[in-house]
Amino acid sequence: MLALVITLSLPLAQPLAGQDSASKDAPKIVPRDTAHAERHQTLFTYRDAALAAGFVGLTIAMFPADEHLAKTLRGEDFQTVRTLDAAATNVEWITSPGAFYIGGGLYAFGRLTHHPNVADLGWHGTEAVLISSGITGLLKGVLGRSRPFVTSDTNPRDFKFGKGFANSERQSFPSGHTTTAFAAASAVTSEVRRLWPKYTWYVGPVLYGGATLVGLSRMYHDKHWASDVVLGAAVGTFSGLKTVRYSHAHPDNPIDKFLLHATIAPDGRGGGYLGFTLPAP
Repeated sequence: MLALVITLSLPLAQPLAGQDSASKDAPKIVPRDTAHAERHQTLFTYRDAALAAGFVGLTIAMFPADEHLAKTLRGEDFQTVRTLDAAATNVEWITSPGAFYIGGGLYAFGRLTHHPNVADLGWHGTEAVLISSGITGLLKGVLGRSRPFVTSDTNPRDFKFGKGFANSERQSFPSGHTTTAFAAASAVTSEVRRLWPKYTWYVGPVLYGGATLVGLSRMYHDKHWASDVVLGAAVGTFSGLKTVRYSHAHPDNPIDKFLLHATIAPDGRGGGYLGFTLPAP
């Protein structure tokens, strides 16, 4: 938790310390031609196709290793180490519900203190988590894969179509915690790359590394197979990348328009009116 807070504080330290109020959280200046191109960029690219193919291939490659990895992590060499169990539990808590607390806190801080970049980062990280969780929930319900702890014979090929909607023991594929962790990591890293590029090489490895630990912790706790974790990482990564990409290509979308650009101003008669301030085209 401390590492995550320190990492997120790096890009905030410069605009918050030792500057006058007019320059606080000053948005990155983007040339007009670049801003225009950003609004008309393609949502999915050939690089996305390559990344998706890589995740699919890795997920398939993990199926033969699922049983072996599950039995290894069930062994005494791992299960008798109490510090591992405590660490795994803490990592999972930081992800869920921690991701919502952190994202919501950044959003609230940004809005209340008039730092729009911080609010942007907090909301888009949370939005990516919500979107990815919806996709993962649907896949869990449809595919109905049995969790590793359910069957004593450790059968990773136990799928029952549609059974995951009513039975939590058949909600293994993909891993929800891993999805959440990678969605937050990819969204926040994308925002940092856009707003504070020089910090990307600090933030990215810490967040993606932490997300990987979440997947390993779920395997350690016998809640997921290795292939569950890989697919969860894929769903989360794409959700975060596409959420940020779409939001900044369409800043006037109804959700962002209301949550990030809405302001309430006094009307001079004891009331107020709702206004919107969108980024310059």
